[in-house]
Formats: sequence, C-alpha cells, structure tokens
Amino acid sequence: MCVKDEEQIGERMENFDFFDTQIGNWGIDSTNSADDRSRFGDDPTIGSPSPLESICENTAVINSQQNLSPNFVPIIRSGEWSHIGERQHMEDTHVCIADLAKKFGHTFLGGEVISFYGVFDGHGGKGAAQFVRDNLPRVIVEDADFPLELEKVVTRSFIQTDAKTCSLQSTLSSGTTALTAMIFGRSLLVANAGDCRAVLSRLGVAIEMSKDHRPCCIKERSRIESLGGYIDDGYLNGQLNVTRALGDWHLEGMKNISECGGPLSAEPELKLTTLTKEHEFLIIGSDGIWEVFTSQNAVDFVRRRLQVHNDVKMCCKELVDEAIKRRASDNLTIVMICFHSEPPPHVVVHKLRVRRSISAEGLHNIRCLLE
Repeated sequence: MCVKDEEQIGERMENFDFFDTQIGNWGIDSTNSADDRSRFGDDPTIGSPSPLESICENTAVINSQQNLSPNFVPIIRSGEWSHIGERQHMEDTHVCIADLAKKFGHTFLGGEVISFYGVFDGHGGKGAAQFVRDNLPRVIVEDADFPLELEKVVTRSFIQTDAKTCSLQSTLSSGTTALTAMIFGRSLLVANAGDCRAVLSRLGVAIEMSKDHRPCCIKERSRIESLGGYIDDGYLNGQLNVTRALGDWHLEGMKNISECGGPLSAEPELKLTTLTKEHEFLIIGSDGIWEVFTSQNAVDFVRRRLQVHNDVKMCCKELVDEAIKRRASDNLTIVMICFHSEPPPHVVVHKLRVRRSISAEGLHNIRCLLE
C-alpha cells in the first residue's frame, strides 16, 4: 500500500475536540530523574534542543507548531520480535543499538547518546539484509561529518553501503529494503528505502514517519521513468514490487554507478521530528506486518497491550502473533521504541458521526494515487 505524508494530521486533529486525556503523570523532571541521568549523564545540555534539531536543514520536519515541552527527556525502552511467517526462509533481520558511538568505539559531543534501530527486509536471499544490518551503522559512525551533518551522513551511508554489496559474492544475488530510526536527545530521524514502515503514536494518533516505496506511487513512477525504467503489472521493470532497495546489482537495468543511479534507488527518504511528552512510541515493521494492520490499527493494538502489562518485548511478540492470526503471508519483524517508563494513558475518543460510502483505508489509498 502506498502512503501519503501525514505531517499535518496531528495539527488537524488539534482543531477538533476529539480527545479528553490525562497525561499529567508523564511530566518528567529532567534534573531529578535517575533514569534520565543514567541514560544521558550529567550533561548540562539536557533540556535544551538537541543539535540534531538544527543540523538536518533539508529534512521534512513534522509537528512544527506543537508544544515542544523543553523539559521533556525521552526515557528509551525498546523491544523486538520476528517470525518466519508462512515463508520457507527467513529473510528479515533487524538491529537495536542503545549507544551507536560506543558500539563502534567513537566519542563525540560530550558523549551524548545516539540510539540506532533498523529493520531490513531481504528478497532473493538473506545476504544483502544481513550485510546492511552489520555494516550500515558502522558506515554512519565512521563518516567524517557524523553527527553534525546527520542528514547528509545517513543518505550518503545508505548509498555507500549499497555500493559495497555489488562486490560481495554473498550479496550479489539478493537485495533488501531498509528502514532506520535514530534518537538523539529529543530528536527522532527516520530514514527509509523500501516498503518497511515506521509509525509514531502521538496520544494514540498514528503518524506515518515513512512512505512505502511501491510501483503504485505516482512520484516513484515519475522518477523511475525519467531514469529509463518502467512499471509492468505493478512491478519495477517487471521484476520487483519495491522501487527502492539496497543490493539487487544482479538485476539487469536496475542500477548503475553513475551519479543519477538507476530506476532502483538506494537513496532513503528522511523525516525528522522533535519528540514531546505526547509522543508515546515508535513502531518499525517489515511489510508483512502492514499486510494485515493499518497504521492506526497497529497503534491501537500496541496501546491496549502496553496498558495491560507495559512490557515492550512482549507487546512486539503479541503484535506478531496477531498478524499470524490474521493470516499474514510474509516474514514478520517488529522493532518498537517507547519514550516513557509508564504505559500510554487512557484516551477517550469522541468520534464524529460521519456517514461514509468508502472506508478510511480506501480514502487513504485514493490520496496516495492523487498526490
């Protein structure tokens, strides 16, 4: 399914009296919290905007008019789960790194922490997915401009990692989509190439932080045709059902080493937002999850389960199990990052009485086709 940017949904929702919610228990005192000090150290910059908020100048920034809650510091909790599903081989893989620089022996900016999370959905084998999982984080950290020009670094690192896959026998006949999320202070940067999806929950409202790069997307079709590619029966050059991926150098006419590249691009689309206390968690899922869950449906499911037990890893398992019950046919992988130690608050939604002749998901698809 193609998705349309959701940057303005949160702001539109604020114009209606949809929510009565209690979030007072989420006010965080950044100067007194032991959890905050253990994660970020006694750094005097905590409570100030992170450098990342100003260095990604050309990245799409969402929620720009919201209350930025300058005293809010996210308390990071993460979990993951994966399952082979109905496939014969498991080609999904993922990574969760609590401190990216420390992982690879680097220090910068007084030792502030950058967390890194990624989901990689392989096709034609698992070689490319595993190579990107193991090498992309290192390429990012070792870039000379990391972390002060993070937007450029991440984009460049995707392309460089992709180029390396063409010379390795283990990855020559495979490819992978890639979606990564980096958290730096109160900043969240998502990079996507392919059809994995990242969904951010803001007081129970799903905000899509990535687009699905599929042949049905008008902008992707225009880009592909300008580079000599074509869409045949919903497939890129009649071969792939994604329009951006790393690897796949063995497929004729898909990629070349020129500056413009080929129809199959490894360049990620980036989206940056500043986290506030209203942001609850981020879901990163391979496309098998989104076959049977809409973005809002997944957020609703996760909130309910966290309110029961507040266990992030267990919630990931339950989401995957539910996808299996709904007869998902692909490999299934979930990475989830929560931004609070407490479970999401209960939110009462006052639904408007609107007669519809088409489902909400149908309307969503129409917006995609018309963009």
